[in-house]
Amino acid sequence: MQHAGFAKKLPRFIAVEGPIGVGKTSLSKRLAASFNYELLLENSDENPFLERFYQNPKAHALSTQLYFLFQRAQQIQELRQDDMFQPVRVADFLIDKDMLFAQQNLDSEEYELYLKVFRHLTIDAPVPDLVIYLQAPTSVLLDRIRKRGVEAEQLIELSYLQNLNSAYAEFFHYFKGPSLLIINCAEIDLVENDDDYQQLVDYILTLPNGAHYFNPRPSLL
Repeated sequence: MQHAGFAKKLPRFIAVEGPIGVGKTSLSKRLAASFNYELLLENSDENPFLERFYQNPKAHALSTQLYFLFQRAQQIQELRQDDMFQPVRVADFLIDKDMLFAQQNLDSEEYELYLKVFRHLTIDAPVPDLVIYLQAPTSVLLDRIRKRGVEAEQLIELSYLQNLNSAYAEFFHYFKGPSLLIINCAEIDLVENDDDYQQLVDYILTLPNGAHYFNPRPSLL
């Protein structure tokens, strides 16, 4: 499904965010395909410390977080170099959320070290025109993680997921940006259900600036 004719009405840079298991990468891919946008992915599976973090969070939190930070800095640098061409893109992450994970996973001394490294790096991230925050109850997230069967993710504990979900909710409660769209994904399927997805596309096409909630009636299909 292509929507090239709507390109001028759409945000030029869309970022999709939310806790693990909520479906942000899948939705990003579908939006990018629909609007013929460049796709920018988090690529968390490239982090060699991530599986060790899930096995022993306290021992590997700092190395995991620093890897992600350096990865983000490189991605931002590449984005800046591409900006002369004024591309349109969809990303499945916000650079701002790195701080959320750092606060969640690091102890006080590790966090201070992380902040020193962060301040030393030159990170001037492009601001998305639209941020889509996908939310769902922790039980739904855990069920989806179990079903998709990624081996490393099966080590994620319920308590960690609960804390992360709460941190995301607080982060976006205070989030300030040009436009924020909050979507409860507990009872809709924006990836596999065409009716649910089309409702979202139609809503985005008419979305004014500011914070908004998207709560469509779930399809019976």
